[in-house]
This record gives sequence, C-alpha cells and structure tokens, in this order.
Amino acid sequence: MLDIKYLKEHKTETLANNKNRGVVIDLELLFKLDEERNEFKHKVEGLRAERNKRSKTKPTEEEIALMRKLGEEIAELEDILAEKDEDITEILLRLPNRTHSSVPVGKDESGNIVVKKVGEAPVFNWQPKEHFELGESLKIIDLVTAAEVSGSRFAYIKGKLAQLEFALLNHAISILTNETKLQEIIKERDLKVTAKPFTLIIPPVMIRPDVMQKMGRLEPKEERYHIPSDDVYLVGSAEHTLGPIYMNKTLKESELPIRLLGFSTAFRREAGSYGKDTKGIFRVHQFDKLEMESFTTPEISEAEQDFFVAIQEYLMASLGVPYQVVLKCTGDMGQPDYREFDIESWLPGQGKYRETHTADYMTDFQARRLGTRVKRATGEVEYAHMNDATAYAIGRTLIAIMENGQTQDGHIKVPEALVKYCGFELI
Repeated sequence: MLDIKYLKEHKTETLANNKNRGVVIDLELLFKLDEERNEFKHKVEGLRAERNKRSKTKPTEEEIALMRKLGEEIAELEDILAEKDEDITEILLRLPNRTHSSVPVGKDESGNIVVKKVGEAPVFNWQPKEHFELGESLKIIDLVTAAEVSGSRFAYIKGKLAQLEFALLNHAISILTNETKLQEIIKERDLKVTAKPFTLIIPPVMIRPDVMQKMGRLEPKEERYHIPSDDVYLVGSAEHTLGPIYMNKTLKESELPIRLLGFSTAFRREAGSYGKDTKGIFRVHQFDKLEMESFTTPEISEAEQDFFVAIQEYLMASLGVPYQVVLKCTGDMGQPDYREFDIESWLPGQGKYRETHTADYMTDFQARRLGTRVKRATGEVEYAHMNDATAYAIGRTLIAIMENGQTQDGHIKVPEALVKYCGFELI
C-alpha cells in the first residue's frame, strides 16, 4: 500500500507508473475522498472536544439532552467516516507498488530483459527427452494413476526421484542455515549485507482472505483454491504465510535482518493456462517449494534482494544447470513488487529456458498493509522492508536435473552436490 501523502506529492509519477503496469485508478476520486474524510474527522474531533468539556460541568436536564444529541451526531459522523475509510482503502489496495528505475517498461513477458547467462547448454548426440518421458520410462513419475485419483495436473513422484526431492531440500537448508557458506556468497559478489543465517520454518498452508489481501497476493482469485466452509485460501507459495508472521508487530532494529526459510506444499489452480505445459509436472496444481523471506531496514533492502538472487544462482550453479537471470518488465510484475527478477533454467527436452525461480523486492508496500514496523535505535518507528524469493521450486528443479542429466540410454545423472544426501549417482 502506498501513502496518500506520497501519492499527492508524486501524482504525475504515480499516473505514469499505473499506466506502465496496466492499472487504471482514479486518483482524483481518491484525493477527494481523503479531503472529505479529513473534514468529517475534524468535525468529529470538534464534537468530542465539546462533549468532553461539557461532561466536566454539573449536568442539568438541558445539558444531559444536549450531551445525548452530541453523542448521536458523533455516532452518525463516525459511521460516515468509516464508510470513507473503506472507500479509500479499497482504492489504495488496488494501487500497485512504485517501480525501481532499472525496471524496463513493457506490456507482458516479451518486455523482460535477460541480464546474465551462466553455463553452456549441454550438447546431445541424440534427441533429448522431456522429463515426463524419462519419468515414465524409469517409473519415477506416475501421471496416469494421479489423474485417476485426483484429476489432471497431479502426479505421483516415486522412488529415487522422491529421494532427490529431499536431497534438494537438505542441500539448500545446509547452505542457507550456514553462516560460513552465506559469507562466501557475499564475499564473491561483494555485497553489503550480513551473513545472518535463515531460520527454517514450516508455515501453515491455509490463509485468511483479509491477510492474503494485505500481502497483495489474493488476486487473481481464480488462481487460488478457496475453502468456503472455513473461508480460507490454500497458499500458492510459502511466502504467503511467511510474510504476515510479524503482522501488527514492531521489530527492534537490532533484530534485523530477520531471514526465514519456509518449506511448504503450494496450490495453484492454473486457471488461465489450459493447453499450456499439460504434460508432466512443470505446471501442476500441487507442488513443493522452499522459499526465502526477509525483513530489513530500508537502506539495505535493495542489497538484500541482490543477495537473494546471488543465493539462487549459487544453488543452481551447484547443480550444474545452465540458467539465465531475467529482469522483469512493468507489465509482468506482481502488484506488490518494486523490482522482480526471474531465474530461467535451460531445459534440453523443451529446447528453451523456463522459469524456475523468482525474487521479489517489495520495499514497505506489504509491511504498510500488514502493520509490520521497525523501531530504530533512535526511537523512530517506520515500516519494515520485505523481500521474498524462491530457493527451490522442487518440481521444476527436478525437471532441470532430469533433462540436463539424461544419458542416451535414458538414465539420469545426479548432480554431485546431491549425492551425499541421496546416496546414489544415477537414476
């Protein structure tokens, strides 16, 4: 959420940002409602002051009647004030975050920019298979039975591929909870952040709609799984319930940065993707994910995102998977994002780079909505800055390992970094 004072002072920039992000919002209506709210607020405060003044005198019947009338007027104005607050909040909730100066302007993913490529795509002397072909022949992915049991876009991950999931988790956790490893990443990139380790968390996978709205991740609702009987949504990522963990709380500056590493199953309806990636486990309704989340002071929050991207690169490089880093354009970013990067991994079976990671930097946009504040050593209180990023989206990372590590006879070489966790070198 953006501050109304900021919007008034930066009206031209806000209108341009809204246009670039494909959002149409009537700022003049917002400003008018704010002026009306301030008028009613002033009236309510005046009437309350008068009532308080009269309450200190010895009440007569006339005074009691007048006090009752003042109370009725105050209650009526408070109702109007509450309506104005709701109207203003409704508009503010639809406004996207500001945009970093480096973000390219574009309508959709075609406007994204590749800023870095790492690793050479493997060359095969045969036609490389897609992951679902490998999975079927090795009996480690069962889509047919899953469709019979649960419907389309579900899968049974079996045997050594299931073991590889836990190897991936242990591999990432061993790095992100290790201060020495994090310091190596920081030193290599010359980043101005601390090496404070992540705290591992298994968060809830259900979230209240009002909290999801505060996170700025409720829309599009058709993408979410909703349980009407309890009025909760299933999360589409662990960050949805990691972000609100300090909702309505004030953190001490000395506690920051707070870094969380959340593992959860995630759920997405993929409502707008019928006909896309229908085979295999690339785009499914249920998948597991390891997600990073952090809370910082404003001055280091941009460097924190750079750190998150560096961690993502380190994790992918450790698997020997070629990848590219993509800076997303205005039309392809999420509503809360100030700057967003994707990492796309090379998939030989598809012959293209596909998204496996996202890194979102939200400034104080989510914290303002959640009421997450920081108390400085000086005593000043301000909103925290927040970042989230994928450590491993398990399914898509397994796909990258399978397709890049495939052999001509249909086996899969396991990345060396994972062997000590799974105990085998070949599937």
